[in-house]
Amino acid sequence: MAKIKKLSQSEIDGVQYRRIPTWQIAIGQLHSGCAMAFYVLMGMMSYLGDVGYGMATAAIGVILSATRIFDGVIDPFLAVWIDKFNSKHGKMRIMLLLGFAIRALAALMLFVWFSGKTKSVVLFITMYLLYIVGNSIFDIIGNMAPAVMTNDPKQRPTIQVWTTVYNYMFPMALNMVSTAVFLPMFGGEYNAAFLAAMCWFTVIFSLVMTVIACIGLTPVDKPENFEGIAASTDEDKVSMKDMLKFLKDNKPFRQYIYAAVSDKLAQNVGSQAIITTMMFGILIGNMMFGTILTVISMLPSIIFAIFGARYAGKHGSKKATITWTWVAMIVTVITFAFCAVVDMRQINILGEGGNIVVAAIFLLLLLAGNGSKMCVTTANGSMRADIVDYEMDRSGKYLPAVVTATYNFIDQLVTSLGAT
Repeated sequence: MAKIKKLSQSEIDGVQYRRIPTWQIAIGQLHSGCAMAFYVLMGMMSYLGDVGYGMATAAIGVILSATRIFDGVIDPFLAVWIDKFNSKHGKMRIMLLLGFAIRALAALMLFVWFSGKTKSVVLFITMYLLYIVGNSIFDIIGNMAPAVMTNDPKQRPTIQVWTTVYNYMFPMALNMVSTAVFLPMFGGEYNAAFLAAMCWFTVIFSLVMTVIACIGLTPVDKPENFEGIAASTDEDKVSMKDMLKFLKDNKPFRQYIYAAVSDKLAQNVGSQAIITTMMFGILIGNMMFGTILTVISMLPSIIFAIFGARYAGKHGSKKATITWTWVAMIVTVITFAFCAVVDMRQINILGEGGNIVVAAIFLLLLLAGNGSKMCVTTANGSMRADIVDYEMDRSGKYLPAVVTATYNFIDQLVTSLGAT
């Protein structure tokens, strides 16, 4: 019997989709490595403020929280500027390198060139605001990349899989490098010399990741891939009014915001330190064992991300989001009921009175909960790229940066409530 050729999504839908090889997706998404490296470095800001600028920890916390407002305000303006920017070499690689250069410069000023040489709070804030500008440019490009790389509904969810892999892998690896390699070199102390060394390492590592990402984005970073379908050149121009019209007239985006932001808010609330401390430290009675359980339950996340991408590719991002959100809620309710009817100290099999069956059921519920949340995250990332395509079909304008920045602004505004 002759082997039946499997039809591509383009042949099934009668549309010529833009696809790229998997290896290009893999290296094109390495900008996440750069983002995670700076994320780890900026996690040391409280140490930097203390040893480098003589600031109280509480003051540093206030500054970092207050600057989130600046971060949210500049995103829309940067997004419009990015969507308006055009060159014969495309825009993503140029903007990635620009964003990297700005935040690398700001980080070197904060951690190396001015650390220990001044106690000016104004200078500290100014340098950090400069870092935020570079970080925002870089993140907007990183988040709009999936929409540009491919518009194949089956391939698009796989991009989120690579993002998930990198977002888990790089922080773990970089934290290990920080604590196992650099920290012992400086006597195990978070002093100025250690922070400066970590900064230089971060900048060099991030530069390598950014350059590799630019290589992966080269085939799709072309001017024609950023053109809209408006009737005239004037109608295709981007302005701040487009963002307001986008929010007002794009109902699917508003519905996406309700779903994606509420899901993320729920996840943020559930992952707060006070929640995990009450769960594992008080109710289960062993914080260390709770940490072990959490790590074990998170390890299969990549497998769940792959499964979630396949489901979204087959059934669509909308159905995947709805389905896995329901699954996550049902698992959460079952977990709550389970914890209400058992003696939770039996989960701690390392302590007296532990029960292996109760612990196994609890672990399975953690696995199911984390897996369903991962599937939701994968579908959400894919759906945001779909919104970009829908907006071009609706308005005739291709606005990947505007869509990304609008989502980021609302997401930051709402999810900041997770800490309260």
